[in-house]
Amino acid sequence: MSKIIAIVGMAGAGKTEATKYLETKNIPFARFGQITDEAVKALGLSLIQSNERIVREKLRQEFGMAAYAIKMKPRIEKLLKEQNVVVLDGLYSWEEYLFLKKELSGLILVHIFAEPYKRYERLSKRTVRPLSFKEARERDFAELEKLNKGGPIAIADYIIVNNGDDIKELYKKVDELLKRLNIDA
Repeated sequence: MSKIIAIVGMAGAGKTEATKYLETKNIPFARFGQITDEAVKALGLSLIQSNERIVREKLRQEFGMAAYAIKMKPRIEKLLKEQNVVVLDGLYSWEEYLFLKKELSGLILVHIFAEPYKRYERLSKRTVRPLSFKEARERDFAELEKLNKGGPIAIADYIIVNNGDDIKELYKKVDELLKRLNIDA
């Protein structure tokens, strides 16, 4: 049976790091944000937060709150033809979750959790799209209030706590989860 591991969590928690680690184990992934990146580039705009927001809002106006899941479904299906485990990076909304749960079998939600202060510290140090503490906090509120992000986080099947500074600790926890899920990687 196929397994689709959707990594959820707030910005700066370590979702992308967990996904990159799983990729080193030859587990394919689909990044929801790639849809935004491609659309921004197609418009000839630079990848900055304001341009990304415009694209995200336009997609959701056109397809509803499940927009990213709708757009990502063909990519997920293609990856599942190649391998029986796929990782999703960036599932946000409750509607995306409901769409994928209905359309694809084997969906597993994994919440990567980090305390807000730790996340904000990480976000302020990012080389790509860094955020100040104030901007990070505002993003949290916007994602919860406007993107319905809390639902998938609240009902996650598994939680990985990532408050540390040693990336190897996150990797160890991901490996432990793979064992629990009976995934050889």
